[in-house]
Parts: sequence; structure tokens; C-alpha cells
Amino acid sequence: MNGLFILLQTTTHAGNVGSAIYWIVFIGLMILSGIVSRQVQSKFKKYSKIAMNYGMTGREVAEKMLYDNDIRDVKIQMVQGTLTDHYNPTNKTLNLSPDVYRGTSVAAAAVAAHECGHAVQHATAYRWLTMRSRMVPAVSFTSRWVSWVLLAGILLVNIFPGLLLVGIAMFAISTLFSVVTLPVEIDASKRALVWLNTHNVTSPDTHPYAESALRSAAYTYVVAALTSLATLLYYVMIYLNNRN
Repeated sequence: MNGLFILLQTTTHAGNVGSAIYWIVFIGLMILSGIVSRQVQSKFKKYSKIAMNYGMTGREVAEKMLYDNDIRDVKIQMVQGTLTDHYNPTNKTLNLSPDVYRGTSVAAAAVAAHECGHAVQHATAYRWLTMRSRMVPAVSFTSRWVSWVLLAGILLVNIFPGLLLVGIAMFAISTLFSVVTLPVEIDASKRALVWLNTHNVTSPDTHPYAESALRSAAYTYVVAALTSLATLLYYVMIYLNNRN
């Protein structure tokens, strides 16, 4: 979020009241983001100590879920880091962090199943995942230049207001990507939880923990989308105020 740093130097360009409201909302979202992030880490740590049924590792959970959904062309591999787990639809790889790949805990099973949920989405052409995948090239391009365009647009707003509008449009792509990500992540968790329950991978005792872990993780995407939307509206406010 390099673009957010620019806001620290540009609040005087917007109305004082609007600027104050923005900062109240933005600071509130930053605090909320920190709380949610710590909660996710805390729950993952807590549920990492709760053993899964039959001692299944995250890799074994992933293998079973892929098999049960008749998916044979996805490669499961380990990647370094903590909570770096992700599914890559481009090369059809399921990438699991060491704690998840080797782990035999409820947390490891929940994360592995969630990432498999994305693989199932891909295999069934889930429309929101398809939309997000198509947006990736545009998001990758705009993310490299949007901060510079916005900065130039703000500095030259009285000379070349159209440049700020271009920056806003570029930032809007990232905001839309964050919004589209929400149903993708929520649906992946729903698929994971249904499968974990119906295939008796989790028990009545452990399933609530898996549900709690994935629900907390989903909140991080909600906060990210709200923060991006708030920032977009702030840039729009700067543009409109300088037109009046």
C-alpha cells in the first residue's frame, strides 16, 4: 500500500472536514487490521497444538480432498515461510508452508483444505475466481505505477487534473480486485469446511476449531477491501474538491 504513504503528505488538498473523517475511518481500519492479523496468528498458533484425527498431515488432507473432487493434475509442494499457503491456477500448484505441509493439527488441515477449495473452484470454473484471474495482469501492471501516478497527479492537480483521474482509475482496479477476492476466499472456506465435515476428516470436537480459524482468516480480506475502498474514496474526494 505505497499509495497510502502519499496521503500523509497531501491531506491539505482536501477539505478539512472530509480529510478528518477519512483519517478517523482509516486509522480505525488500521487498528482493526492489526487486531484481526494478531487474532489470525493467535488462533493458528492455538489450533496448531490440537491434533487432527488419524494424524493426517496437511499434505495428506490436500491429497485426499483433491482426489475426492476428481482433481488429478494439481501438484502439491512445500514453500518456505509462515502462512504463505496459496493455490496457483497458472501452473496448477498447491503451495503449502512447512507448518501446514507437515503439520498434523486442526490448523494445518483447515488451511490445506481451504487452498484445495481454490483448486476445486478452478476445476469447476467458479466465476469469481475466473474474474480474479483475468484481473491479475492489469493489477500487476498498475501496482507498479499507481503510487507514482497518484503522487504526480496530486502535485499537478491544478495544472493537469486529468492525471489524478488516471491514478484514481488505476487504484480502482486494485480496489475492485480486493472486492472480487472476498467471495473467492469465502467460498473456498465453505467448500473446505463442508468437505472436512462430510468426509469425517474433522470430528464434532475439532470441526468448530477449523471453522473458527478460517472465519478469522476471512476477516483479513474484508478489512483489506474496506481499507482499499476508503483510500479510493479519499483520492476521489481530493479530485472533486480541486474541481470546485
